[in-house]
Amino acid sequence: MLPWLEKRPLQALALSEEWSRLLAVVTWLVEHPRPGVYLRQVDLPGVHSKFIETHRGVLAELLDLALPVGAVETNKTGLSQFPARYGFLEKPIRIRFRVLDPSIQVVPSSASPDVTLDADSFSRLALDVQCVFITENETNFLAFPPVCNAIVIFGAGYRWDALARSHWLKNCSIHYWGDIDTHGFGILDQLRGHFNHVVSFLMDRATLDAHAVFWGSEDKPLRMDLHRLTAEERALYDDLRDNRIRPGLRLEQEHIGFHWLAHRLHLLDGTGTSNSLVLS
Repeated sequence: MLPWLEKRPLQALALSEEWSRLLAVVTWLVEHPRPGVYLRQVDLPGVHSKFIETHRGVLAELLDLALPVGAVETNKTGLSQFPARYGFLEKPIRIRFRVLDPSIQVVPSSASPDVTLDADSFSRLALDVQCVFITENETNFLAFPPVCNAIVIFGAGYRWDALARSHWLKNCSIHYWGDIDTHGFGILDQLRGHFNHVVSFLMDRATLDAHAVFWGSEDKPLRMDLHRLTAEERALYDDLRDNRIRPGLRLEQEHIGFHWLAHRLHLLDGTGTSNSLVLS
């Protein structure tokens, strides 16, 4: 600990009342490297998970000094990745989906179940699915109409790592329905980093123009170039980013009419051609 004390003497003084507990945590991890338990399960007198979470910054610096190299996953950086860096379990990321085809039985006697699974369980699903829709709005997710051989997933914003474990999705057509704003296209671009065959859905200029009465404002638009967009998507993204239509323009997906959704679904099949997927 001496190098740290020499580097941060004022912080050491400020934490004087916490040193016994901080050192207890460090000692425990030295004795139990990469423990494979939740922070809540660290059983030390006077130490609880909130204490560890509150002091993650200083604990990370101390642990990096005290632990052997093999006990620290150095590519996990930042306070949010503290558990992964030192081998603690994390709460499983959950994926929520609805079955859109009543003939697909996931839950017996339930025509269109709303199911939430941890990412590993979702990755092991063996569904007879040809088409997957992803939407970021919960009402759109809940009200999505019946579609043949399809499911709809409640989106995760910029967090796609968990969904990427589901390699069976590479054999499905995937349609992403996000907001028509710079971040909507940013999320689409990131999703294509995992599934390069994703097609945007209701994120086009015709949809934007048809819902002009619902145009809103985007507070902090993206400014970066996005390299995974199609030419048509990039043109609309550039129009939004560069304020060519209106400063900070956005159309949230929740404002798109369901008649417009139904019309577009009738123009799709699993490959994006003109045969209808919609079940009557």
